[in-house]
Amino acid sequence: MSAAACCLLLVCSCSKKEDGKQDADKEQLPVVKVQTVGEETVDQTFTYTASMEADKVNNISSSMPLRIKSILVDEGQRVSKGQRVVVLDDVNTTSYELQVSNAEAQLKNVQINYDRAVELLKIGGGTRQNVDAMELQLANAKNALASARRALANARENAVLTSPVSGVVTVRNYDPGDMTGTLPILTVAQVQPIKAVINVSETEYSLVHTGMTCTLTFDTYGDRPFTGTISKIMPTVDSSTRTFGVEITLPNADSSILPGMFAKVQLVLGTAQHTVVPDQAVVKQQGSGDHYVYVYDPKTSTVSFNKVELGQRLGGSYELLSGVAPGSQVVISGQNALANGRKVELAK
Repeated sequence: MSAAACCLLLVCSCSKKEDGKQDADKEQLPVVKVQTVGEETVDQTFTYTASMEADKVNNISSSMPLRIKSILVDEGQRVSKGQRVVVLDDVNTTSYELQVSNAEAQLKNVQINYDRAVELLKIGGGTRQNVDAMELQLANAKNALASARRALANARENAVLTSPVSGVVTVRNYDPGDMTGTLPILTVAQVQPIKAVINVSETEYSLVHTGMTCTLTFDTYGDRPFTGTISKIMPTVDSSTRTFGVEITLPNADSSILPGMFAKVQLVLGTAQHTVVPDQAVVKQQGSGDHYVYVYDPKTSTVSFNKVELGQRLGGSYELLSGVAPGSQVVISGQNALANGRKVELAK
């Protein structure tokens, strides 16, 4: 082979090696997919926790010590307003009835004597002083009868106790046969409506007002939402926690929510303009709670590893409070092979 042919063969061989090296370098560039993101109006939803409380609590007691004949309801049972719940021994009723009968007879007798004194005065057979004395006795007899009747009504009322409200029996302190004491026999909690109290940061005080609606969820009912309304805002701020109480009321028409249930409360306190990115773009750094997004620079074909502050999850996207400007191109696929400043190739 001639010297010219050898040189030509060597040049061709070197050219192929260079081309192969360039092709290999090109193939090593990570291939990524990007998406341009923008700014959106996002509801600023805050989440709180609370335990449900009865709107009102009524203690059912006897006004006098009596033996309990029967208790007609038990803890956890729903009762209606006016429903009979406790029957007590009515041993005192007979004695009060006798007192009423005696008071009625006494009044009748005094009335007769008074009428007679008045007639005698008219015909000159009596004195004004005697009439006045009989008038005082008549007034006392009427008062005694009224007092006896009140005592009888009270005894009868205490013989059968009824619930003053519709609600749920939350406490039962006695059993049949017990004598009533200082504790209430039953406690009935009104759960229509029912309420929750959340603690809101003082920085959000100006954003909260009565009449605002909010959404409550309960572990018992999964994702089923319940709508409540802010009914009261506490007038003072807790100096230790820098929070203030907000009372939320639920109608609870079917009594499905009970006192003591744990609730998650979501309250919308205005809106804000923030960048929203697909959830595929968000990368969580292992070993920390930090989150990052790769942002593509079309001028240099490189990516930057931007630390972001996540806001709310919005379906398949995230609200970003910081870290990515609107109009940026974010990487949504191929992040595993990336590093800060790495040059990349866009997927076709």
